[in-house]
Amino acid sequence: MFPHVFGFTVGRLRRVASERIKILFDMAEKMFHKDPKLSDRYVEIARRISMRTHVRIPREYRLRFCKGCGAYLVPGVNCRVRVRSRREPHLVVTCMRCGRIIRFPLRR
Repeated sequence: MFPHVFGFTVGRLRRVASERIKILFDMAEKMFHKDPKLSDRYVEIARRISMRTHVRIPREYRLRFCKGCGAYLVPGVNCRVRVRSRREPHLVVTCMRCGRIIRFPLRR
């Protein structure tokens, strides 16, 4: 027998969770210019689903929210994006709401 969680097998639960995370981030992107608070709420729900089901948020979505304040990040609106070449080349994203700095290494 397969272990069941919430009436689903674990594999199916994770598949459904990753689909919902993708849907929530797409909705956050669409709603950002109309209602930024609602897009932040969608990110919060997606993160909660991710933590509860032990599903990693894909890299393309991890770059889009601040881990400090939970804001959905849009370059030029509520975050600043810079490319730095000091030591190793990296991308620096600064959240304009809380000031948190996120660095992502760039591959050569």
